[in-house]
Amino acid sequence: DAADVVRGDATGAVPLRSVDPLTPLHRLPRAAAADPFAADLLAADPLAVLLTAAEQLGSAVRLSELAVQHARTREQFGRPIGAFQAVQHLCADLLVRAETARAAVYAAAVTGDPGDIAAARLLADEAAVRGARDCLQVHGGMGFTWEADVHLHLKRAWVRAQRKGDITESEELLAARLLA
Repeated sequence: DAADVVRGDATGAVPLRSVDPLTPLHRLPRAAAADPFAADLLAADPLAVLLTAAEQLGSAVRLSELAVQHARTREQFGRPIGAFQAVQHLCADLLVRAETARAAVYAAAVTGDPGDIAAARLLADEAAVRGARDCLQVHGGMGFTWEADVHLHLKRAWVRAQRKGDITESEELLAARLLA
């Protein structure tokens, strides 16, 4: 269960093997995870959800920069790959998702409304995860090597998308707000 997983070290927590060697993860013992106060603290803290969305936004913006930089410098068939329409569309989609998420995260930070925070989380998660996949597509096979940080951004985006409650909770909250 994602609610049992915490970042860093916690008292009595069991270390987990992480997809990202730079981010240590630990699983809380069942007794601590079953505590209702601990579950509320892990899953329902709106500030933590907002900060995770902001972290996802930062990753999405960085991925957009990495993709554009690589598209400008990498040459194929005697010209930069950024000259190809398919790569241009990937980079444009990266930027649009990042800027949409930026507006939502900034608005949620100003209002503090749970509905705004849920929307910001959903948009930021999509911007980071899909942005990492698109950036990886622009980089090609080089994106999975240690010379490029793209694969680390992708793995971290996956982990952050599972932190602080399930995405379904944000979707349900946002749907209830929109239908009310």
